[in-house]
Parts: sequence; C-alpha cells; structure tokens
Amino acid sequence: MPNTILRGINSARLNALQTYAFIARNWHLTKRYWGWEVVWFFYALTSGLSVVFIAQGAEALTGSAVGFDVQYLTMYLIIGTLVWRYLSAIFILTSEVIAWERWEGTIEYTLMAPVRRWVHLVGQTAYSLTYGMISTLIIGIAMALFFELDLSNANMLGAGAVILGGSLSLVGIGILASILPLLYPERGAQMTNVVEASFLLISGVYYPISVLPEWMQAVAVLSPVTYVLDGTRAALLDGAALSELWQYILPLLALGCVTLPLGLFAFRLAENYAKRSGKLKRVG
Repeated sequence: MPNTILRGINSARLNALQTYAFIARNWHLTKRYWGWEVVWFFYALTSGLSVVFIAQGAEALTGSAVGFDVQYLTMYLIIGTLVWRYLSAIFILTSEVIAWERWEGTIEYTLMAPVRRWVHLVGQTAYSLTYGMISTLIIGIAMALFFELDLSNANMLGAGAVILGGSLSLVGIGILASILPLLYPERGAQMTNVVEASFLLISGVYYPISVLPEWMQAVAVLSPVTYVLDGTRAALLDGAALSELWQYILPLLALGCVTLPLGLFAFRLAENYAKRSGKLKRVG
C-alpha cells in the first residue's frame, strides 16, 4: 500500500508539472508575439467601443421622443461585448491547440511525447481561461473610462457562477472543434472560425434572440453562449439572485459534463487516426 500511494503521488506530481509546462509554453509564445497581442487588444477594444456607441448613436438619431433607456442599452451591449470576448478567447485558444502546434512546427514532438493527452489539454485550457479572464478584465477597465457603468444592483457572485459554468461548456466544445485542424490540415483552422462566427450570430451577443428567425431561435437554445449571456445580464442588470440563475447554470453544467469527456474521447480517436493516416505533419 505505501508503494502504491507513493507511485500515485509521484504520478500526480508529474502530471501537475507537465500541465504547468504547457501553461508556461503558451505564456512564452504570447510574449514572443507581443506585438500581435497589442494589435488584437486594440482591435477588440475598438470593436467593442464601436458596438457600445450604438446606444448613444440610437438616441442621437431617433431623439428623446422614442423614450428608450440609453443607460440600460449601454450596459446591455457592454455585457455582451465583454462576455463574448471572454468566451471567444477560451474557444479560440482551445480549438487552436493543433493549429498552434503546426504554426510552431512542434506538432510531432508534442503529440508523440510521453504525456497523457488530458494533461496536455488541461494545460492548454487552463491557459485559455487565464488569458481570457485577464484580457477581458483589461478591456473592461478601458471601456469603463468611456462609459458610466451602473453596477449598484448587480449580483457579481451570481454572474461569476454563470460565467464559470459557461467556461466549462466552451472548453468542451473547443476541444471538439480542435479536432478539425487535426483531421483537415489544410482547412481545419478555417472551419473552427466558422463555428465561432455561428455562435456570435445565434447567441444574442448584441441583441435578444427573439429578433432572430424562428429556426435560428431554436438553434440558439442549443448554444451555451446564449445561457451565459442571459444569465449574466439577469445577474448584472436585474440583480437576479443565485436561486433564480440556476435555470442558466444547470444547462451549462450539463453541457459541460457531456462535452468535456466527449471532447477528450473524440480527440484521442482523431489523434490516432491522424497518426495512422499521415496527417500528423507540420504543414497542411
């Protein structure tokens, strides 16, 4: 028994060190391409500001006779912008785990290394969560300099619980999407962008899904981003209690419990197929 326990401790320690190694490697890649990080930061900030300024623009164009709440619309758009920024960062960094390896020319070394695949993917997703949180926080602080944010009625704890549940769901879907560049070396990365754009369209990032065609509303119910946005807005705009937010959290947790193990299983199958068929190469 003592030897078994010792082996278990050593195995857990090795897994933790290997997970940290993948996190550290991604951090060094981010530092190497810091110029692009600055570019994408300003792109995300200016895109978000352009969307939020729609609230002020609508008031200026329609006049005060319309009588809509400009402050509410501003907060509605800010929440959509920041939540989408966070979730899309998770999805992109997770789904591009194979694309990054090909760009760096390390795909053979990484996927042939004596590392458990779940350890590799945990390191990748842990970095995506950290990166998404920090970058979104910085953008949120920058946007607060342009607009007056009213969070006096906000349930921050409830919003955090919804976003945490949504993070698990997006990680699972991101792992599933990361299979595409593995199976289709020449077109897989582009296909993941199509998946991301579809979430943006149907999930009500900048508008309620009720304005969509009926068939798109039916599809939107299947998107975890829809539940994250609705739950976060309910918590921050309406001050909904945690007990009222379970209608958003439970579907997200259920989806995460399905997509995470399914993603790991499907990734392993795709990896084995890529190795047998010769798709495990540096270029498409």
